[in-house]
Amino acid sequence: MRSESCDIFCNVVDNYGDIGVCWRLARQLANEHGLAVRLWVDDLASFQRLCPDTDAALDVQRCRGVEIRHWTTDFPAIEPASLVIEAFACTLPERYVTAMAVLQRKPVWINLEYLSAEDWVEGCHKLPSPHPRLPLTKYFFFPGFTERTGGLLLERDLLARRDAFQSDAEVQQHYWRSLGVQERIAGELRVSLFGYENEAMEALLGCWEKGAHPLTCLLPEGRSLPQVAAFFGHSTGKAGDIWQRGNLRVHVLPFVEQERYDELLWACDVNFVRGEDSCVRAQWAANPFIWQIYPQHDGVHLAKLEALRARYTAGLLPETVLSVRDLSLAWNGGPDVAGAWAHFAAQGGMLARHGKEWADRLANNNLALNLLDFYRQSE
Repeated sequence: MRSESCDIFCNVVDNYGDIGVCWRLARQLANEHGLAVRLWVDDLASFQRLCPDTDAALDVQRCRGVEIRHWTTDFPAIEPASLVIEAFACTLPERYVTAMAVLQRKPVWINLEYLSAEDWVEGCHKLPSPHPRLPLTKYFFFPGFTERTGGLLLERDLLARRDAFQSDAEVQQHYWRSLGVQERIAGELRVSLFGYENEAMEALLGCWEKGAHPLTCLLPEGRSLPQVAAFFGHSTGKAGDIWQRGNLRVHVLPFVEQERYDELLWACDVNFVRGEDSCVRAQWAANPFIWQIYPQHDGVHLAKLEALRARYTAGLLPETVLSVRDLSLAWNGGPDVAGAWAHFAAQGGMLARHGKEWADRLANNNLALNLLDFYRQSE
């Protein structure tokens, strides 16, 4: 496997975030750039939710141009790939690292880091880390929002497909009918809600219920579902449920594979997203979005939240900047989510225009292309 091959190792931590990024990268390297890619996953059950074609009981299988391998403690004796990606500081099997060290041509070993918009990322991107015992060097590769970072994952045709979808009213109507969602009515807002548990959930749903205009909330099955169900007086919920209170209607959607989730982001007026992968996809969707960042006990996540907010809103009018800041903070543990939502919704037109310009700027810095350039220069 020494010619243009890649092993990606993913330890599933947060259900779908880490594997979502790795699966997207694996398909792009295999299908757009022709690498022989093996994706090593320790939790095939979670992976199966993203790719229903796979069988969680199989240790080896192929899916969409990628070889899927079950990463177990009893790791097999294999020849390492020429490009090795250790996703999010997971620890490679010792047997595999030893096999890399004895090769005459050492693999290019990359630690793909978590996404951050913070300034310090630029100084750490591509830094080498020599192995303490073996003749190997690992390089830190940081996704990011500036030219001095690794950029973001973006498929070759994604923005063209987005534009075609968003400019075709008939295609959108067909999409809504496929979800069982009724035709839009005058003044109606459509919002996707994908998140973790959130103390602000009841207040947000309450302000939507009492709002001056109809609001349809599209809720994928996940960790937010129990809280939303409780708001409507239910102990649980399932895909297909439709709940109504006041001006708020909620449609519970099945958990969908990544391509179908992109369509949801394209179709909605506002997107609430969580973690890393859905945050990036919301930015490609070019619609107003609010990010629920994965919480950390020491509050470090709030600095990351603010760093992205600052980059995203740079150059906008002060009232627009404040609307994004206030709702971002309120949705991530701050006060007055209802008031923040009202302010944010009033800036929807401005943010929709800005979202397209922002996505166009980001599209010039492609993570997969940058990874391949670094790999080929290092070979």
